[in-house]
Amino acid sequence: MIIAVTGTGTDVGKTVTTAALAAFWAQRCPVTVVKPVQTGDDDDLAEVARMSGVSDTVRFARAPEPLAPVTAARRAGVELPPLDDVARRTRALDAPDSVVLVEGAGGLLVELGEGWTLADLAGRLGAPVVVATRTVLGSLNHLGLTLEALATRGLDCLGVVGSRVSPDPDLAERCTVAELREREDWLGELTDGAAQRPAAQLAAALDAERLLSRAAR
Repeated sequence: MIIAVTGTGTDVGKTVTTAALAAFWAQRCPVTVVKPVQTGDDDDLAEVARMSGVSDTVRFARAPEPLAPVTAARRAGVELPPLDDVARRTRALDAPDSVVLVEGAGGLLVELGEGWTLADLAGRLGAPVVVATRTVLGSLNHLGLTLEALATRGLDCLGVVGSRVSPDPDLAERCTVAELREREDWLGELTDGAAQRPAAQLAAALDAERLLSRAAR
C-alpha cells in the first residue's frame, strides 16, 4: 500500500506525522519512506528514521537552498525527475503486505518537479492521502482548502492528523482541536515536542482502529 503525506502548508508537522505513521505501520509490516525531493539543510528522512526507527528510506533528488523544490533546483542547476519516473520508482518499492509512505514538500499543490505536484503523484499511484494540519486559529480554513483540493482531483483522504498541537493551548486552539476531534477522518494529534518521544508513543498517538479501518476501504 502506498500512502501520500501532505500538509496544509509549510512547517506544519508533515515530517513528525510521517514518522508517526511509519512507527504505526512498522508494528504491523515492512515500511519504506520516500521523499521525492529535499531542499535546504534539513534531512527529513533522517528525522523520520530517528523518530520512528524505520531505516528504509529513499530520496530521489536534493537541492541546497531552503526554497520551493522547483525554484531551489533551478537555482542550483539540479534536474528534478519527471512525474513518470518518480511514480515508477515509487511503485517499484511497493510490495504485498507492506506500506510505502511518500512525504511531499510544503502543501498539496507545491510542485515537486516541473509541472507536477504531490496531488499528481498520488493520483498516478492511486494513493490515499494523509493531511497534517496545525490546530491554531485559521487552521480549519487551511484544512478545508486542502481537503477541497483533494476532492476536486478525486483523491481519497485517508485521514487528518493534528500536528504541533500546543501542550498549553489557548482558547482558540482548544476550540479548534475540539471541533477537529468530531471529524470522522480524524486520526489523532501530536503535541509540539512529539519529535523527542519514543517511536511507540508516536504510534500510540494515532487512532489505530480508525486508521486501519480507513486503510482497508
